Amino acid sequence: MLTAFRWLLRIFTGLLLLSVGVVTLAYYFAARSLPDYDEDFRLDDISDRIEIVRDTADVPHIFGTTDGDVYFALGFAHAQDRLWQMIVQRRTAQGRLSEVFGTRTAKTDELMRRFDLNGLASHSLAAQDDETLAALEAYSRGVNAWISIVNEEAKGRGAPELFLFSNEIAYWQPADSIAILKLMAFRATAQARAEILRARLSLLSSDWAQDLLPDVPGDGVAALPPYASLVPGVKRSYAAISPMTDPLSPLKEPVFSGASNAWAAAPDRSAAGGSLLANDPHFDFSAPSLWYLARLDLESGGVIGATIPGIPAILTGRNANLGWGISAAWMDDQDIHLEELNPADTERYRTPEGWKTFENRKTIIEIKDAAPITVTLRWSDNGPILPGSHMDLDTITPRNHVAALSWTALDPADTTMSAAIRLMQARSVAEGIAIGKDYVAPAMNVTMADQDGVAMVMFGKMPARNEGMNGQGRLPSLGWMVQNRWQGYLPYASNPRFVNPSGGIVGNTNNKTVDRPFPRHVSFNWGDTQRVQRWTRLMQEREVHSRESFIAAQLDTVSPAARTILPLIAADLWFTGEAAPAGTPERLRQRALEILAEWDGDMNEHLPEPLIYAAWVRALQNRLIQDELGPLADAFTHVEPLFIERVFRDIDGAARWCDVMQSASTESCTDIARMSLDDALLELSERYGPNVESWRWGDAHQATHDHPVLGRTPVLNWFVNIRQSTSGGDHTLDRGLTAGTGPDPFQNVNGAGYRGVYDFADPDSSVFIISTGQSGHPLSRHYDDLSVLWRRGEYVPMSLDPELARAAATGITVLEPVAAQ
Repeated sequence: MLTAFRWLLRIFTGLLLLSVGVVTLAYYFAARSLPDYDEDFRLDDISDRIEIVRDTADVPHIFGTTDGDVYFALGFAHAQDRLWQMIVQRRTAQGRLSEVFGTRTAKTDELMRRFDLNGLASHSLAAQDDETLAALEAYSRGVNAWISIVNEEAKGRGAPELFLFSNEIAYWQPADSIAILKLMAFRATAQARAEILRARLSLLSSDWAQDLLPDVPGDGVAALPPYASLVPGVKRSYAAISPMTDPLSPLKEPVFSGASNAWAAAPDRSAAGGSLLANDPHFDFSAPSLWYLARLDLESGGVIGATIPGIPAILTGRNANLGWGISAAWMDDQDIHLEELNPADTERYRTPEGWKTFENRKTIIEIKDAAPITVTLRWSDNGPILPGSHMDLDTITPRNHVAALSWTALDPADTTMSAAIRLMQARSVAEGIAIGKDYVAPAMNVTMADQDGVAMVMFGKMPARNEGMNGQGRLPSLGWMVQNRWQGYLPYASNPRFVNPSGGIVGNTNNKTVDRPFPRHVSFNWGDTQRVQRWTRLMQEREVHSRESFIAAQLDTVSPAARTILPLIAADLWFTGEAAPAGTPERLRQRALEILAEWDGDMNEHLPEPLIYAAWVRALQNRLIQDELGPLADAFTHVEPLFIERVFRDIDGAARWCDVMQSASTESCTDIARMSLDDALLELSERYGPNVESWRWGDAHQATHDHPVLGRTPVLNWFVNIRQSTSGGDHTLDRGLTAGTGPDPFQNVNGAGYRGVYDFADPDSSVFIISTGQSGHPLSRHYDDLSVLWRRGEYVPMSLDPELARAAATGITVLEPVAAQ
């Protein structure tokens, strides 16, 4: 027995030492890819000395003699901190993820190949102006300089993730940056998917669309009226201004397409007498964040703000004279066209002039540990042909037809990159507006502020549709009919713009901005009907604003949807009957209603009310639509406030949704509300215990800044995923979009990865923050250092003063030209 024990002890000790050795070795190799921010380099392809000064937040302040050297250094810094992220983004746009990740990404690769974002990016190079081409080339040289240093000096392959994959790191090309910008356009729109889902619902019943997919009511909100003209008091719900009767109404987007907040106040609405601007674009959370903070010292002056690694431009930020913020415009920039195939030759399709042969090209998708796939790419006059296996197209495509996608981002002469580069150097709102003419995709509402005024203008090419287009772009249309085809683009002057309005405030929460007839309508499908209500109220509660009031609005967690919906669904349940016996479902329901009766709609992470409300309305919508829609109900993953309100106000008889079709009895809306609340409370009790007062919204609403690859690996996910209890929700200005599906439907998966507030009364008091940290390296102290501040609603300074950057420098990297030796 003693001998056996000794051998077990030896084996255990050996395994322990082996494990420690493996971990130590892994740490050693991973740590080699951590950049030393005080290391100097002598490099080709630069003209003079460059300094990359990193402040305490690890924001690089880049100083060079020429713009080319500055863009070179930005590429160098991006590669130092985010090389893995850049490689994955590039492979996504190229449709080459499967070379690294195997079969699980083959479908994504196929879709990207059909869009040909990489090929279109290469074509777009010829359309860029000389300054932009020079910037792209200099940026690429900077990225490649770091890749060469990694290879020559054995710096851990540049990122710890690259140890898991043996694929060669290809050098960066100028077209790669344009391809990533086009990938952002893909992520910022979902109009085609909205068309498809709307068509699927219409195949079941057009009557249901009147309620479930109502048009957004009202004239649109972008420029607010003068403060003095407001009527005190709370306005009637924006969601129920008037009855909505159009059966072809647009679908509230069920996927996480682009979203954001941006607003600005002119000097006469500012307490300090200078323009103010706030911006927080929303994308899916990840670790590291999509965004990367940087300051560039260009020949035209300093510019600071948020970049996306791989793109050599400050996409939202400010220079000394102009600040700009971006928000998804929700412009209808996509259409699905159904192409009829020739029965005698399926390689030909119908056009207004007769049958025509598809443009065909074969491509091979290499797949790790599997046989390659050969895909035939087909294009019609209307765009790339998408197979029925993508985006549920097979459910709405007739026999002997295929679906083609028209999309503004597929323009081979896309000059968006040139516009982004020039916007950084604009000196006024007027210059910024003029630059927007060359912006193609993604469609963005660009909010601007300079020393004298403010404006909001939609950037992006708007398709020129025929007035007689079938379905007006809301539903897939027949591709061979002339009236359904795009006729180029509308002139830039047609884009909505709001310049120095009399009220002094402009802004956008992805809400409807204009109420114009088709085809100048911009969109039938908007991203917000709720946040705009809260924003309007906060902006007009005070005559003048400050940096602090803009920050407070950015961090506001009151849900206007909750304030509207809760009194409707609980109207006949509050304060009814005697207290039920303790421990019964009835008593649990009564206690939950008592708590909700005192709630003001604040989605605070420390409260139980937001969790009860969110679970209740989720269960309520499921009960309302499940029996009518069947499996299609699963496509509606998030609560649709307009639908709930219409049902409980019984607008146009919408209360009929409350009656269960398969039931012999007739259920009222009160019955459904009560049963849904019981469903929600049972589920919450099983998960969080029977004590309602101990429940916390933050326990369910955790922000999921997860590493897209290592975050799925056991043990490693403890180190690379950043999880935080957060406030906010689907319809708060501090947006924390819930997952909507899966075992944790209330996880916070999409929100403000970047926040910035710029004050032109005191520009150096401007502030910004990102949701993780600057570094993409899990071993870096800058991997998650900013996430703590982000969660607490704190910011870091946004200064263009070089002395301030140097005074707080945590590292200075000097790049010297080889010729200087």
